[in-house]
Amino acid sequence: MNSHGAQERPGAVLAVLLVAPFLSQADATIANVATPEIGRELGASGAALELVIGGYLVTFAALLITGARLGEIYGFRRVFLTGLAVFGVASLACGLAPNPAVLVLARAVQGVGAALMFPQTLTGIQQNFLGDKRIRAVGAFAVALSAGAVLGQVFGGVLIAAGGWRLIFLVNVPITVIAVVAGARLLPADARTSAQRIDVPGVLALSAGVGFMLLPLTLGAEQGWPAWTWISLAACVAAILVFVAVERRAARGGGAALISGQFLAPRAVWAGLVNLTATSATYFALLFIVAQYFQFGLGHSALVSGMTLVPWVGAFGLAGQLVRRAPAALIAWAPVGGTVLLAGAFAALSGVSFAGNHAETVLVILLGVGGFGLGVQFSAMLTHVTNAVHTGHAADISGVSTTLQQIGAAVGVAASGTLYLGLVGDAAFSPTRAFAVVNAVFTGVALLAAVFAYLSTAPHSAEQIHVGSIRPDGSPARAGNHPGIE
Repeated sequence: MNSHGAQERPGAVLAVLLVAPFLSQADATIANVATPEIGRELGASGAALELVIGGYLVTFAALLITGARLGEIYGFRRVFLTGLAVFGVASLACGLAPNPAVLVLARAVQGVGAALMFPQTLTGIQQNFLGDKRIRAVGAFAVALSAGAVLGQVFGGVLIAAGGWRLIFLVNVPITVIAVVAGARLLPADARTSAQRIDVPGVLALSAGVGFMLLPLTLGAEQGWPAWTWISLAACVAAILVFVAVERRAARGGGAALISGQFLAPRAVWAGLVNLTATSATYFALLFIVAQYFQFGLGHSALVSGMTLVPWVGAFGLAGQLVRRAPAALIAWAPVGGTVLLAGAFAALSGVSFAGNHAETVLVILLGVGGFGLGVQFSAMLTHVTNAVHTGHAADISGVSTTLQQIGAAVGVAASGTLYLGLVGDAAFSPTRAFAVVNAVFTGVALLAAVFAYLSTAPHSAEQIHVGSIRPDGSPARAGNHPGIE
């Protein structure tokens, strides 16, 4: 294995790293279009089909911070390759599943693999790419996310038509095999780390808390929010309180805390994470709402509904490419500008019914505008936040940011879905009117996110942020004190 792979072949290294966000994102959505066929072939109940989708999402989100911390302890390369292997084996098990129980279990294990490999991408980018190269790498990360969403949302149906539902899982196997072989040859050797062990009590408490939150948010709306969902949310609060107590005790005793709170202190970091969480909620929520509106409100097919979303995810990826080539002065305002553009698109979508016969055409155009704004915001803000912490906190920022985005997505889909379906069930609301109300809510969320984008990127007097300005011990550092690609 070439220990200087990132310096000698940065493009190839980045390509391997981007397999993780691509596959993780694709498999978060691709099963949605397969559930009817899975139900028919395996005789799966509605609850089992929900777990096929939700089981992956819950284990993925619940273990992201743990996966990031394991990367810090054992090395991002080792954990990345392990996660890829687990994801590939689980995908094979999904494709060969003889019954619903095996499929649900395999999907949960697939989520574990995704949680191991996904945060290593951002860790690898922060540790091995600096300056303009980091901006370009984060832009490519945004492209990989959007490309995965396109394949999951649009081409899942194509794969099913070509070879049945099993093909959407089996196609992952050769991809992961190639990525593992390439990664073993190309990824730089893991550096020694000071961490000695994993914070097991912290892992258990945080994973339980996230799981107790996401399970009802993922399954509750479909089941009419039964009692168990509220019990689970109450248990989430209890688990998070336990987690906070465990982490405080570990910090006081000098132990290895799962999350180091020091890196969250700068306004550039915490405000940026709030911005990313809020916009992630609107991104995934709109995917769900547009599918509902086009299929059940306007009577279009699933394929037409999926194709309608191509401008949303396609413009998101295009924006990431443009941001990575933009001058630094423009990038500084990109998080605020992109979020404001997103809010404007949502506001226009809330009034799209006034376009008359051209409403659907205008809607598609506005989806492209909103997706572009979101892509500008996401690439620039993620770069800004990762630049604001020292590479010693690479695992922290990677795990926390990706977990918060997944939580934001779950909350966004659950809240907007409950609102939209509730309004459609009211005789006073047509699907178009319900769609307008939901987009008005999205507008408010995006405007609030723009405020946090400004707080994160505005000039700081007492806490001026430079690249890598906060060391793991909380002291300032110079931007040049980092290994990586200049």
